[in-house]
Amino acid sequence: MTRTVVAAASVPRGAPRKSLVARLIPLAAVLIGAAAYAIDPTELPDPVLQQRYLALTHELRCVQCQNEAIADSPAGIASDLRREVRDMLLAGKSDDDVRNFMLARYGDFVLFRPRFAPKTAWVWLTPGILLLIGAFVAWRIVRARTALVALDNEPLEEDFRR
Repeated sequence: MTRTVVAAASVPRGAPRKSLVARLIPLAAVLIGAAAYAIDPTELPDPVLQQRYLALTHELRCVQCQNEAIADSPAGIASDLRREVRDMLLAGKSDDDVRNFMLARYGDFVLFRPRFAPKTAWVWLTPGILLLIGAFVAWRIVRARTALVALDNEPLEEDFRR
């Protein structure tokens, strides 16, 4: 008589089988870790401080990402800057103190809206100057067209007769 032995689901002999609990532990760790990551660690105890924190972090530029606020940037330095802003607000510093600290450390670039100073005057004056130039060019074009219409004195019917 011949016996047929069926191998158990490709598990080598002597190897322990993983139980259901052993398989669910890594899944639970991932899910719990994701939930913990979703909690914002920058929640401040006072709603007024929280509003100030949000306003400041949206006003300050990430020095690594360059066109993203530190509130939205995933960069490590943005996380450090958010923590610094949080610590300064909890220490009782004013918004201007936080801005001045960041300006001293990173320069005018860190502010999305730089202060008006001789060094940054071009940032504020250029849009107005360009708007004035555009208005002047538009005025010249309109004036030139009205002059061309004034020169054309022949009636339209004469053009069609030819």
